[in-house]
This record gives sequence, structure tokens and C-alpha cells, in this order.
Amino acid sequence: MSLAARKIRLIMSLRRAGVTDSAVLNALERVPREAFVLPHFHDQAYEDQALPIAQGQTISQPQIVAMMTEALQVTKSHKVLEIGTGSGYQTAVLSRLARRIYTIERFKSLLDEAEARFKQLRIHNITSKCADGSKGWKEQAPFDRIIVTAAAPELPQTLADQLAVGGIMVVPIGAERGDQVLERITKQADGTLQRETLIDVRFVPLVAGAVPEDDRRAVRGLREVGNA
Repeated sequence: MSLAARKIRLIMSLRRAGVTDSAVLNALERVPREAFVLPHFHDQAYEDQALPIAQGQTISQPQIVAMMTEALQVTKSHKVLEIGTGSGYQTAVLSRLARRIYTIERFKSLLDEAEARFKQLRIHNITSKCADGSKGWKEQAPFDRIIVTAAAPELPQTLADQLAVGGIMVVPIGAERGDQVLERITKQADGTLQRETLIDVRFVPLVAGAVPEDDRRAVRGLREVGNA
């Protein structure tokens, strides 16, 4: 089966799984997932599964990417902060929907590879940096939308503070090896946060600090559902 046929099959399976936002499905269809996976996984690029990338991380399962993106309710007027660039796949999907994406990755080697993919695909509305994602991007705040592709043990208040009034944050919450749930956080007009539990998930942990150079000691070898 060709990659094009496999992509169509995947989109149809996402519809059956409950992803109904046509803009999200169109974005997933327009982004070539094979460009974000290791060469020897190209034949699995459109299977609905997570795949390993460098630094012991993963490219997320397409269904998780689709559900998180749909929950974020992104429009072309939005400025989005992404915590955890990973392969850049989730970033590229968001770039098709939002005005501007600001993305942070703690591994410089992963970020370099993702930036090369963005350039190759001629995606120009992404700004990225290697930094501690748990601190957010204060200089660019507030953000209309924030997406976190690693699990925080509790709601990251620093990121919530950088969310605009009326904004939405989608973030996995839970222990590293315990139960995790995907939450949608909406900031109300009075600054309070409305929390909604969406689905059970399993993500790599949100780790403080950046790794400017390859450091194998920093890699835990975790290969879970998340890290787009």
C-alpha cells in the first residue's frame, strides 16, 4: 500500500475514533508524517502508533496529536506556545491552523533536526528555541493557546500565568509512572482556571532544564505515547 493510501486510511480511522474537526483533519492530511520519523520507520509513518525518535523520545500517536489539537480549538488568529518540540510533527500540524507557533525543546539536537524539517517543508510561522519548557516563554506571553507534550505532576502554574484571558491550555497531568490524564484548562475573565479532564494518556515527564549539547546521561530511555 502506498503512503498516500495509508494516509487516507489513517484519516478515516481518526474520524471513526471521534475526531470530527475538518480543519484538524485537513492539517494532519497536509503534513507528511514520514518527514518526521526515522528512515527505517517510513513504512509505519501512517500507522496509528507512537514511534521512537532520537534522545529516547517519541513522535506521538496520530490519534493523540489529533485529539490534543482538536481540544486546543486553534484558529488562524491565535498565537500558540508549544512545550516539547520533539520531532516537530505536532508543531507542523499546529502551523497549518494558527497565526504563529512558539515552540520550546530541551534537547538542542532534536530542535536542530526539527528546524531543518520546517525549513525543508517551507513552514515559516514557527519560532523555536532550546530552553527549559517548564518556564514557558515569558517574553512572548500572553499566549492564546498553550500545548504541553509532556506530563506535569501538577498543573504548571508558570504556564497558566502565561495564558491569555479566554485562552486554552491542553496538558497531560500525572505522575511519571502513574495515572495520567489529559486536561483542558480555560482561563476565565476573572483569571480563574476551569479544568476539564479529557482522556487517560501516557506521556514522558516534563523535565526541567535544557540540554544544549547531546548528553546521553540526560536520556532516560522513555518511550511513551507523547513527545510530538
